[in-house]
Amino acid sequence: MMQSKHRIFAEDLLLAAQGEDHFDRVPDSLVLLIFNKLADARALGRCSAVSRRFNALVPLVDDACLRIDRVIPAGDAAGTGDGGADALAAGGPRPRAVLSHLLKSVLLAVLKPFAHCDAKSSSASGHGKHAQHHSPAQVLKNFSSIRNLRMELPVSDVGTDDGVVLKWKAVFGSTLQSCVILGGTKLDRAGVPGPHPPYPSADPDAAGGGDDSGGGIPESFYTNGGLKLRVVWTISSLIAAATRHYLLREIVKEHPTLEHVALTDAHAQGTLSMGREQLKEFRDRPLAAAAAANRTQVPACNMKLRYAPLLELSNGTRIHGATLVVIKPVGDAASGIGGGGRKELDDFVAGAFDGPFREAVAALSKRRTYLLEMNGF
Repeated sequence: MMQSKHRIFAEDLLLAAQGEDHFDRVPDSLVLLIFNKLADARALGRCSAVSRRFNALVPLVDDACLRIDRVIPAGDAAGTGDGGADALAAGGPRPRAVLSHLLKSVLLAVLKPFAHCDAKSSSASGHGKHAQHHSPAQVLKNFSSIRNLRMELPVSDVGTDDGVVLKWKAVFGSTLQSCVILGGTKLDRAGVPGPHPPYPSADPDAAGGGDDSGGGIPESFYTNGGLKLRVVWTISSLIAAATRHYLLREIVKEHPTLEHVALTDAHAQGTLSMGREQLKEFRDRPLAAAAAANRTQVPACNMKLRYAPLLELSNGTRIHGATLVVIKPVGDAASGIGGGGRKELDDFVAGAFDGPFREAVAALSKRRTYLLEMNGF
């Protein structure tokens, strides 16, 4: 065995002396397969600097993942057109009884992290204020054959209180096609075996629920701020999704080979998804941008809300104030993703989340449905 190793090592030295390399014998198709498994855009960028061969192959990868690790604060850059967020920031106290002021506060909270989402650091050639930062479009400009792109933001878009669970998934073409939101005021685990263990809680969603056998919403949901909280969750999630959608406009335009795009965040709160049909629509139809905001306009929508004061899952996880909201633009209430029908929409909702949250969606889907309408914004 030792002789065999020495013989192989000697052969490597001989080939190196003759200017040959074993890796040169690996076909390009296999190297591309390795690069596709690697996927990370920055790591691929480093690979392209290894050799001329790698430099020629890296732009041909099908799959790429870009993790955005820095968002430049609004005050750190000049001339970026963040007047809308600044105007909101300069506003007075938020009157809770006025929906317009509530919407402004939600806009401020959601849009501020995105104020300069086009300026992320993939590399820096300087220091301090003069450091050079590149947008995701700039980082990806040398990739000419991307088919599947996944981008990850460093933080979640919608701020929530400790213990609150909020997850969303949205599908966009040139505008919103479908969105599903799963939320709960508190997430914990059952301490006592059994389907309904006793649990003292100050959670207003869990308190005063009364008989829940009919799957309806208790009266306390309307009087203790439960409905208002769900409205805030819904508006915030839609604004976050629309802002991510707007961020993709340059990337989609410059990469006609794209077939699937997913824009997520490190906390797995929300996902914006676009498939082949949505990307085609995104390129073919003009993007309707919201006034004074770096996001796509959200159309008027129909919403189906389902609620359970306490939802206990098979693994012992309990979601207090569990809420499922399914959103479709007005006029598309009976259609699925891209007009594919109600079954496609139901499949989208059922498969939107993984793990216990998928079970939660299935359980909430059996509850009584409440219909709501929302104007575009």
